[in-house]
Formats: sequence, C-alpha cells, structure tokens
Amino acid sequence: MQRTTHRPRLLTRPGVVALAAAVALTAGACAKSEDDASKDTQSPAAAGAEQKVVTPKPGSKTCAIDAYGAEKLDLKNATVGFSQSEKEANPFRIAETRSIRDEAKKRGVKLLTANAQSQFSKQISDVQDLLAKGADLLVIAPLNSDGWDPVLQAAAAKKVPIVTIDRKINATACKDYVSFIASDFVEQGRRAADQMIEATGGKGEVAILLGSAGNNVTTERTKGFKERIAEKAPELKVVFEQTGDFAREKGQQVTEQLIQSKPGIKGIYAENDEMGLGAVAALKGAGKKAGDVKIVTVDGTRNAVQGIVDGWISGVIESNPRFGPLAFQTLETFTKGEEVPQDVIIQDSAYAADNAKSEISKAY
Repeated sequence: MQRTTHRPRLLTRPGVVALAAAVALTAGACAKSEDDASKDTQSPAAAGAEQKVVTPKPGSKTCAIDAYGAEKLDLKNATVGFSQSEKEANPFRIAETRSIRDEAKKRGVKLLTANAQSQFSKQISDVQDLLAKGADLLVIAPLNSDGWDPVLQAAAAKKVPIVTIDRKINATACKDYVSFIASDFVEQGRRAADQMIEATGGKGEVAILLGSAGNNVTTERTKGFKERIAEKAPELKVVFEQTGDFAREKGQQVTEQLIQSKPGIKGIYAENDEMGLGAVAALKGAGKKAGDVKIVTVDGTRNAVQGIVDGWISGVIESNPRFGPLAFQTLETFTKGEEVPQDVIIQDSAYAADNAKSEISKAY
C-alpha cells in the first residue's frame, strides 16, 4: 500500500484558515520520536519530520470564545494544563506527551502535566488539581469518554477552555469543550480491513483484539473494520472478539487463548500496535512461523513497522500521536477570539510490505 498525501481543505473563516496553515508549517517540528529528538544531524525525512495534514471534520461547526463564555488572553502569558490518560509504557503515549512538552517549550508557554496511570478516577482528580494550580487552559487526552461532569463543571466555573485529543469526551462542543482533535477512527478500521482482506485473500476466520471498553476509539475502530469486511469480503468471518485493553501483555494473553480455541484462525486485527506485538509474542511462543497468521494493527510505532519488515505483521494503519503543534495552535487561535473547528481530523498514513523498510524512520 502506497502512502498518500492529502491536501487540507481550507475554510473561508480567517481563524480556521490560519489554524490549518500554521499546523502545516509547524507539525513537522514535533514529528520526531523520543530516539530521534537528539539526532539533529538527520534529514527531516530520516528524523520522521512529516507534516500532519488536518482538515475540519465534514459538517463540523466552529467555536468562538464569546459563544464558549471564556475570556481572551495571550497564550504566552497563560498556564496550560495537560492531562495524560495512560501509563507512558507504550510509544503512542510517550510520543504524545513529548509532542505537547516540546511545543510548550518552543512557544515559551508554562505547562503543568499529570499522568493518570490508566486510572480514570485519578484522571478526574488530576484535572481538578491542574485547575487548582492555576491552569488557564486545558489539553486532555481522556481515558474514557463518559464520566467527565465533575471536571467540566469545575472548568466552566473558572471559564477555562478545554481541548481534547485522541479520545472524545461525551459532552457538548463549544459548551463543555472547545475542540476535539483526533484521527478518523472509523476510517482507520476500514483501512485495517482493507489490509486484512489483501493479506488473507478475503476468506477465512479472523479475530479482533479490542481496545479498552468505554471509549470511542475502540467502538469506532471496530465499527469501521466490521463494516468494510461485510461490504468487501463476506467470506471473511469475525469469529472471536476480546479486549486486550490496548496493552501488550493482555494482547499476548488473549492471543494465547485464541490459538487454543481457534487453531485455524487466519488473521488477527489488533486495535493498537501494542496488542498486535503481544499477539506476535504469543504466536512465536506457540511455534508459529512469520506469516502463518496475518496481523494488522493500528498506531504506527517503530516496533510494529519493524514487525512488517520481519514478516510477522502484514500492515499497520498510522494513528499520529503528535498533537502538540495542533493543540497549541488551536488554543492560540481560540484565545485570540477567532473561530476554530469543533472537530478536527488528522489524515493518517499506513505501512505495508512495500514501504515499511524505507519509511520506518517516520514511525514513532
């Protein structure tokens, strides 16, 4: 599968146009992985410096500060609070937090951070603590989509705008939060299905390693995958679904159970790379050979892309975690009083056998 470049759709509203243009110029600066960040002598391509192409979600409305009920401020003089949801034990979260930190440092903005360590109750108290410490603006990577009322009420009382990234909060845009910035998770599921159909020939039994329950990422990646399979490959049957909680160890455990109960399984769709790598470990432990079971994953981590090179993984759909430039540009545009989209979609790429080796440096 060839990687494609998408052109952003520019809206006529000045603030939205400025936001899209600024992101196109700045996104590459934070596209380095943890390891690449210190390799200043590398070329932009080798360092993974790829622009993040974005577009307002079709039909997305905009939000302005007056409608939201907040007050204008200078971002340079503001304090931004960032709440990370999960333990930084997987490359997606490492890259995500690094991107936020790097962009804050680049802009000279004071940043307060907290990590919920994959505990939702802790994330709620973390954000409340960020507000108590004086955060003027919030960027939240939610663990779950529901249960945010205490935080939303506290932020509204202090007129603190919220931008959410990666996972969605089930609340009202331009009332409870300003913008939601993420990939199109349904489309990721569809693209993963396309890769699975190609890898399996569109026939046989496949399994899904589901992400964590209670968030839109799992629901939408599953929906897109099943819809595309039903549409394009009705002879490809999903016969097993179980959560691996987006964790490598759990993905391995579930796959060990899978190959015992379904020894003829032909493919595994892992809803993130970590579970997919756990599946690889389980297959190796069971004495399987590379390619015996086709694995397709979502994220775009270096280890997963290396899995394609090594023959264990058939394809990886990218889910770009480098939200820093876009999140801060959204905040800057919004706090100046200009309109921003309520929903922003990142156009992700993909890795397969024909490009994994040459483009692994762009993975995180």
